[in-house]
This record gives sequence, structure tokens and C-alpha cells, in this order.
Amino acid sequence: MILYLKKITVHLQIYLDLTQIYTFKENGYGMVSSPSFRGTNASQTAVIWNGININSQLTGQTDFNTINTTNFKSIVIRSGGGSVQYGSGAVGGSIHLNNTLSFTSHFDNTATLSYGSYDTKNVSYLSSFGNEKLSLNIGLNYIDSENDYKYLNTDERNDNGAFTNGSINANLGYILSEKNVLKLYHQSFIGEREFSGTASTRSLAKYEDQNFRTMLEWSHLGKKANSKLKVAHLQEHFKYFGNQNTDNYTFGKVNTYLINYTADIDLIKHLKFKPIVSYNYYQGSGSSFDDPNRKEFSTTALLLYTPSPKWYYGFNLRQDVNSSFDSPLLFSFDVAYNVSDAYKLKLNGSKNYRVPTFNDLYWQQGGNLDLVPETSYQVDLGQELTYKNAKFNLNAFYIKTTSLIQWQPNGSDWSPDNVDKTQNYGIEASLDITKHVNAHQFSLQSNYAYTVSEDLETNKQLIYVPYHKANINLAYAYKRISVFVQHLYTGEVYITPDNLSGPFDSVDAYQLTNFGCNYQLLKTKSQQIDVSLKVNNLFNTAYENVAFRPMPDRNFNFQIQYKF
Repeated sequence: MILYLKKITVHLQIYLDLTQIYTFKENGYGMVSSPSFRGTNASQTAVIWNGININSQLTGQTDFNTINTTNFKSIVIRSGGGSVQYGSGAVGGSIHLNNTLSFTSHFDNTATLSYGSYDTKNVSYLSSFGNEKLSLNIGLNYIDSENDYKYLNTDERNDNGAFTNGSINANLGYILSEKNVLKLYHQSFIGEREFSGTASTRSLAKYEDQNFRTMLEWSHLGKKANSKLKVAHLQEHFKYFGNQNTDNYTFGKVNTYLINYTADIDLIKHLKFKPIVSYNYYQGSGSSFDDPNRKEFSTTALLLYTPSPKWYYGFNLRQDVNSSFDSPLLFSFDVAYNVSDAYKLKLNGSKNYRVPTFNDLYWQQGGNLDLVPETSYQVDLGQELTYKNAKFNLNAFYIKTTSLIQWQPNGSDWSPDNVDKTQNYGIEASLDITKHVNAHQFSLQSNYAYTVSEDLETNKQLIYVPYHKANINLAYAYKRISVFVQHLYTGEVYITPDNLSGPFDSVDAYQLTNFGCNYQLLKTKSQQIDVSLKVNNLFNTAYENVAFRPMPDRNFNFQIQYKF
């Protein structure tokens, strides 16, 4: 199932938060924020930046509080296994962050200022320029917050929770000739955040992180084949201060060097072949491990056959050669059948994997050198029904994983281990309805997921996986004004393998409501000014995503945006 996050309702842009679609675990507002799909964990979710996997080689995941999503033209959600296309970690699903370069004559700018609760300030500027030969876009963002929200039902506040960060996203494209295009993508993020404690324990910890990504892409267009060559350098670097009032810290750093070649070849009518060859070199260093490195070479073959408008077939193979582990032969298949103009059936299956990260293996205290890679098999049956202004999707899935890598409490520390066998199964349903009545526009979007994720040895639900998760989004727009209401439900999750229910063994289910409105002050052919107000946690609900880490009370954000 693929979902596009950005939807526009007349004058109001409704960005469906990732938290509304799948599980998004945030260790307190402004802290580490990571997505997961279908009962898998954040390390089994691949984040793809302009076609390449950017998951951390230290933690195995991507922290979305280090990514400014407004800098991307589109964000695409793909649920289901994707290790054949995207490599290690694409087990439960993948999130695709895409920048687009347009070679048409244009010069567009957007400046945004916002201020909100807890003295939160956000400034951003987006600019895009293009002509028939050159395309350039740049995004600048700065955010700063005291983040000292009140812990509801207590006299405490979120002390030591302030954060500040800045990011640059710059992309350049140039048409060398009729058949050759050169593109350069770059992203920088520098941030500092205090790590707040729990509801009962204070903290003086601080975390500094830097992420730099640069990629050069050469595209060649041919009569029967197109190709892309990508060369990239990624760097992640962090410093952790247990006490920010001292100069003592631990650190970790990884440089990734990547080269990737992809071709799209028309073999015969209706049959396409896509080979991919990739080489990655990971070079790490850190105070909690020595200087590990890893080399990885992969070959991938994708076949797509569309014999008629009704049928679609795909079959894919991938083989990795890893300097640290033996990698299995991976496969995936897709079949889709258009029963009618309104009804479509889809079936796909895959074998996926995830190799241990540097932290999994070497972190002290807690790393485990005896870890082996995860492998999993997955099958997904989907149905899509479209009728007039309504669209309904229903997916059933099953995942069986061997040697799942899971960090679990080990006395006063945490350490990873291979859980022998786990299984995940459930259903996902979504409904999208849009209705126009003269100048009025109504929109309803809703999602529901039922997920069982259990250890086959104990038959217990894995920690932090809710059985039930649902949301509904209502929007209304008329002329210059638009409003929306979002309501989310997240079921109870267990925080110990024993699946006990209680204040120290589980996190209670909760419901949240958010509200927003937008008014267009000005709109001409060349200028547009919007003002908007958003109220999060409208009913002041006390809730937690992670045990003993209260989330914010009712809070406000006011924004003014100028497009010219």
C-alpha cells in the first residue's frame, strides 16, 4: 500500500502527520522520533532520500526530529517489505523523501514565520528557480524551543528539554545535452537538544548531532534504455553529554561512501528490465567502540510485465555480498488485477533482511558480537475500491521473522539479542472521501490498523506495539477560509515481555484531538499571504508515547506564510 502524505484542500494544505498513519514513537516532544510499520520496529523501516537509504549505521533508524520535511516536494509512504529495492532495514515499510527539479521558467519563493507554546520559534525560507537548462531550489530552516511544557496532573515541568537546530537543503540540476542531465543534491542538519528525564527522574543530559548528505546524479536518456549513476557521501556525527555542565562526552561518527548504477531497459513490448548495481563502504569511529568498517556490494534485477491494462506482474531478485555477514538471496513478487474500473486486487510477497548496526554489535555497555542478521518473509493481499468521490483500501498482511534483533532491559542497562522467531499479522483499512458543493469543499480521511506482533516462543505481544491504532481527519474549505479537525486513537502497549497491565508494565491507550484553521489574507497572480492557527491536544489529554515520559499539554502554534 502506498500513501502520499501531501494533500491540498483548496486554500488549506493538510499534511497528514506520520503519527496518524502508522506508529510513531517519540521519546518526549523534541526527542528521538522514529516510525514503524505493521508491528515492526524503527530499524525495520527504511528512509529513502532521493533514491538512497539513509538509515543510521549506528542506530539503524532515522530520527525525524533531525529532518525538516517541508524541504521536500513529496513524501511517499510505502508499507510492506522492500529489501530487494532498498536494502537492509526495509522490512515493515519505507518512507521516501523526494526533491524535484523542474526545468521550466519559474522563480517561486515562500517565507514562513511561526511562534508557539513553550517559546517555540520557527523560521523557514524556500526558493525555486528554473529555466530550460538550469533548475535550482533551496530550503533554509531554523527552530528553537524552550520546550518546558507542564506535566499534566502534576506540579512538574519538562525541565532540560530545550532544543535548537538548523538545516539546509540545496539541489541543483543542469541539462548537459538532449540526453544527459546532471543533478546535485545536498542536505545539512546541525542540532543541539537537552535530553529531559522521566516523570520521576531529572536529567542534565545533552545531545549534539550533525548530519551531512551530498549526492551527484548523472542521468542518460536513450531510445530503449535510461540509466542513472549516483555517487554519494553521507556523514552522521553525535556527541552525548551525560552532564551538560561538564566537558565530558561520548561520541560516534560514520562516513558512508556510495556508488549506485541503475538502468531501465525495454526488453520487448510490455516487458521492462531494471538492473541495479551498488557498492557501499561504511567507516565508523566512536568512544564506545573502536574503528569498525563494513563493505557491501549488491546486484539487483527487477522485471515488470504488463501484458494488458488489467494485469501487472513484477518479479525481483537481490544478492548482497557483505564483509561482515553472509547475506541471503532476496526476492519479491507483485501481482495486480483490475477487476473493473472501480475495483483492484493486489498481491505481493517478499523475503527481507536487516544486518546488525555498529551500535548493535560494538556499543559498550550493551553491544552483542554474537548477533546474526534478521530474515523475514512477508505476504500482503490488498483491495482497492473507488466509487465517485470515495476511495477505500483494505490490506491483510503476514510477516514471519527469524533472529529478530531487539534491545531489551538487562538490569540497569539495555542490550540487543536475537529473538528466535516472531510473527506479525493484521489488517489496515483507509477511507478517503472528498465532496464539492458549489464553493464548499469537504474532506474525510480515516485509517485503522489492527496488528498482532508476537514472540512465537512465548506467544506474547512485542513491547510498544499497539493492537489498535486509528485516526480520522475532517476538513472544510470555503473561499478564503479553511479548517480541519484530526482525532487519533492509540491502544495500550506493553513495555515488558511478560505483557502485564499496570502503571509500571504498560502505557495506557489514549485519544488526541488537534484543530487548525487557515485564512488567506491576500492572493494575486504573484503573491499570496496565509495566516493559520493550530491547536494540538485540544482537550488537554495526559498521555505518553514512551513509559514515564509525559507528552505536551494543550499547545498553540501561530503561522504566517508569504508566497511570492
